[in-house]
Amino acid sequence: MLVTAALVPGAAALAGCKDDAAAGAGTPGAVNGTPSSGSPGPTAETPTVDPAIVAALSAAATQVTQLSQLYATVSRKFPALRAKLAAGAKYHASHLVKLKETQGVAAATTKAPAAPATSVAALAAIAKQEAVAAATHAAAAAKLSGASARTLAMIAAAETQLSSSLTPPKKKDAS
Repeated sequence: MLVTAALVPGAAALAGCKDDAAAGAGTPGAVNGTPSSGSPGPTAETPTVDPAIVAALSAAATQVTQLSQLYATVSRKFPALRAKLAAGAKYHASHLVKLKETQGVAAATTKAPAAPATSVAALAAIAKQEAVAAATHAAAAAKLSGASARTLAMIAAAETQLSSSLTPPKKKDAS
């Protein structure tokens, strides 16, 4: 009974608190129309998103779409690689969904890339594209802040890992 008596007032006090993450939850980079009096309430304005954030996330969405298309093309041409490419394809699909959660973000339409002639060349091409995308997304993340920067950094980290895991092993010197 003493424990309950001690916990209930603490829980009641916490119930009135707003976590900053929860208060800003929703669309990353959104600017909610809060009245100037500081009191929360609905306004006639529609939430807007910083154009720099939309541009950065749209560029990332285009690049992720291109990677997804490359994965699909290689998987069709080299069915033996499907299992090895499945995780990367799944990651990119989820990354694209996450990027498009922000209002205004859209991937530019691109032509599907041609698959390289051999499976080893195809893996090397995917690994190279993953590394390029990782560097691009990490640089874009450094120019932003908040949820958008974290999203791009998370995508860059995944792409770095995929690039590393898909890079064909180097031939060892016979010395």
